[in-house]
Amino acid sequence: MISAGDFRKGNTFEMNGEPFVVLDFQHVKPGKGAAFVRTKYKNLKTGATREEAFNPSDKFPRAHIETKEMQYLYNDGEFYYFMDNETFEQVPLTINEVEGAIKFLKENDNATIKFYQGRVFQVDAPNFAELEVTDTEPGVKGDTASNVTKSATLETGAVVQVPLFVNIGDKVRVDTRIGEYMSRV
Repeated sequence: MISAGDFRKGNTFEMNGEPFVVLDFQHVKPGKGAAFVRTKYKNLKTGATREEAFNPSDKFPRAHIETKEMQYLYNDGEFYYFMDNETFEQVPLTINEVEGAIKFLKENDNATIKFYQGRVFQVDAPNFAELEVTDTEPGVKGDTASNVTKSATLETGAVVQVPLFVNIGDKVRVDTRIGEYMSRV
């Protein structure tokens, strides 16, 4: 059990059967009335954030989140298969479970998968990915007066904005957290 008075950034707790993570907290002692803990927290399943004031003595069960490094194997059209690097067990995941990360994962890439009560709730690609450009328009020479960008389709199907000098066949480094071009490799 964790009390609201012990909340710190990154603490996980359960409330109404749902897992939450503390994003921000502030202990408040008004001049009149009882102290309270103003807390901003995020639902780990839905991603929704809320702000709420708790009594410092409120107690919540800890949410135990299991994090595993797993290798993306293949997609059979319906499921995306990941292999546990320690037990070699394969886990099939649906598009809803992997949709944010799969556009930056190639076969045999590692991903971080988070489990709550044995069920997957989050799949994260590595922070940076080096991917090949498979389709983009040619850049127009002389059109460089400002930071002009164009759309480029990467080998995984992701579409990112890249500078005009990037061509088909180039490898680019992408920040997968925000889905933006970083540099040419």
